[in-house]
Amino acid sequence: MSVSRARPASALILATALAAVGLGPAASPALAANVPVGSGSYSDSRPAGTSGPTTNTGTPVTPKVTEAARDQPLPTNDWWSSLAFQRYGDNPYSTPMYGHPLTYQATAGGLEVGYPTTPAIVGDGRQYEYAHKADLTLGLTGLNSPDTKADAWSDWTVTPYWSDGARTLRATIGHGLPFVYAKGSGGDARITTAAAPDVFADDGNVLGITVAGHHYALFAPSGSDWAVSGSTVTAGLGGADYFSLAVLPSTDALATYRKYAYSFVTGSKVSWSAEGGTVRATYSLTTEPQEGTETGTLQALYRHQWLNTTDALTPYTYVSPRGTMKVRESASFTTSQASSGVLPALPKSSGVDQARLKGYLDEVAGAADPFSGATDTYWTGKALGRLAQLVPMADQIGESATRDKLLGLLKSRLEEWFTAGGASEFSYDKDWKTLIGYPASYGSDTELNDHHFHYSYYVYAAAIVAQYDQQWAADSAWGGMVKTLIRDAANPSRTDTAFPFLRGFDVYAGHSWASGHQGFAAGNNQESSSESTNLSAALVLWGSATGDAELRDLGSYLLATESEAIAQYWFDADEEVFPSSFGHDTAGMVWGSGAAYSTWWTANPEEIHGINVLPVTGGSLHLAREKAAIQRNLAELERENGGPAVEWRDILWEFEALADPAGAKAKWDAGNAGYTPEAGESKAHTYHWIATLDALGAPDATVTGSVPASAVFSKGGVRTYAAHNFESAARTVTFSDGTTLDVPARSTATK
Repeated sequence: MSVSRARPASALILATALAAVGLGPAASPALAANVPVGSGSYSDSRPAGTSGPTTNTGTPVTPKVTEAARDQPLPTNDWWSSLAFQRYGDNPYSTPMYGHPLTYQATAGGLEVGYPTTPAIVGDGRQYEYAHKADLTLGLTGLNSPDTKADAWSDWTVTPYWSDGARTLRATIGHGLPFVYAKGSGGDARITTAAAPDVFADDGNVLGITVAGHHYALFAPSGSDWAVSGSTVTAGLGGADYFSLAVLPSTDALATYRKYAYSFVTGSKVSWSAEGGTVRATYSLTTEPQEGTETGTLQALYRHQWLNTTDALTPYTYVSPRGTMKVRESASFTTSQASSGVLPALPKSSGVDQARLKGYLDEVAGAADPFSGATDTYWTGKALGRLAQLVPMADQIGESATRDKLLGLLKSRLEEWFTAGGASEFSYDKDWKTLIGYPASYGSDTELNDHHFHYSYYVYAAAIVAQYDQQWAADSAWGGMVKTLIRDAANPSRTDTAFPFLRGFDVYAGHSWASGHQGFAAGNNQESSSESTNLSAALVLWGSATGDAELRDLGSYLLATESEAIAQYWFDADEEVFPSSFGHDTAGMVWGSGAAYSTWWTANPEEIHGINVLPVTGGSLHLAREKAAIQRNLAELERENGGPAVEWRDILWEFEALADPAGAKAKWDAGNAGYTPEAGESKAHTYHWIATLDALGAPDATVTGSVPASAVFSKGGVRTYAAHNFESAARTVTFSDGTTLDVPARSTATK
């Protein structure tokens, strides 16, 4: 969840979200062995004196799952992770989980269900929340379970499990599902409402009720009859074991929802392709009829999805923290988006003074400690990223000695981390099926936070090395360890028994989650969306450089999807998501329940705005698609800051250059002499970025290339086309406006 600085308590986050991090060491392993991977290795046990996942008081924990799910890799950083990660020892059930449109919380008696439709503004106006509030609880008569476990899960659904010895309950829930599908034994179906419900329809086994202004339909097996007594509604299950409920967009929707009430969702799966500058994704549900033959269903699409689909939608809508959700009457839908180009570096241009750039490069390459004392996974990663950005720039201006020195620094530090037994290493946790880097930071060990943030820098640096040294990147050399980090943070495989599928990326929400335990009243969260897309861009570069089309296309899918989510949910690009009462044009953090104008470590506006920009790389070009949002974002920064940026001026100048290169160049010219670069930045990179965009123009997202490593820039009506060819033979790149560009082998070309 945290991505860079220490996390003090914040008035912006609910009190239950602010428990102290447990840092006490767990028992040291008795015997440790190193697992070889090519030229590298990782440990199968933690280093002595370190911790793995713990409760907030430092007690070691293992996944809270049923025996049936014991061997299935757990996607720890998800919207429902508190079901399986008991961060707080006094809560063996869950914290609120935000599926949208419904919200949930597990309790001893079953599953609380809510549908928050009115936002609250908290934290001195800096956070909006559609907080979970139970309209009703779904359970069984007499159920009093000592805990709740995760029993099964798929790409965006999960099935919690309750048992008190006499009764068992399973309830399948998920993103976009207006239904809760329950299987129970040992008791009657029981719905406990927050207040006595108003009944608007009664057809025996189908009951329509209104609670707290929200309309629900309850569905019991045919032949059953719902009975209402005060705030308790029950129905016998007879010889069956199923029942369901749905939140209705209106009372007159009951007939439509009744049609699908017994078509139980049993799984969810996304598939994708990235070809010719277009990313397509299909989101599919599997269903099983409990009675009758209906196998269709209803699902609500988020804004980032319905903006990019041509599939038919119903008139039904729901309220959510992400804006309006629209309902589709089908078990699947497909989105189509233009791919987001990723370049190893901005191309060579006449705007860059080569002598000046050489001087800046020499400052970094000649530093006594180019890694600035970094020892843990995050700060080492930041240093790796800073150096990796400079390699293609040195190559551009013919400084081969500097290029090779930088490559040597990257290789040496990566190899240290990729070899078990030293002061820094990666260690595999067999219980949680995760790879943890030690020394760890910001809860990457005890809370399983932020692996996609930290490891993005390692993969990015390795991708730059692979561009120049393919032997180093071979699986038999150091590429095997790079792929092991990728398997931990963004595994494309659902059959890998060692790591979960896409650990932190929520394919339906469209973005990653940072907390490994999701132990907050506001749900899960993500602060630095840009460090998440840094991993996606790194996958594009690594896959391209090593000829791994699966990882390249995975990166393209993740980047295109999260780019749209960032535009809508962090930057409110269309001004249709944030409540008018929120009063901000950007969010530093997105929560399951809403969003906040904040960071984990400071209320300084520069960091609030900059944390969703850094690191600035050739993978940041997607941000230029929403230039008006960039301008609003920076205008708000200056209002909140009482003037232009001071601390992170380089990051914010680079951000401005994506929309107004000339304006950014003027600020650089006026202020470059007297500032200290942000820790992941350098004057060499900032100068090259701003001067290049000033010469070529801002990125033009209306035109895309046929390969992921391509981009278009536009200035004064003149477009510059750029592409990098990682292959050993020349190739022609075709752009969506018909322009073609011949690119020599292993080089960047412009036109």
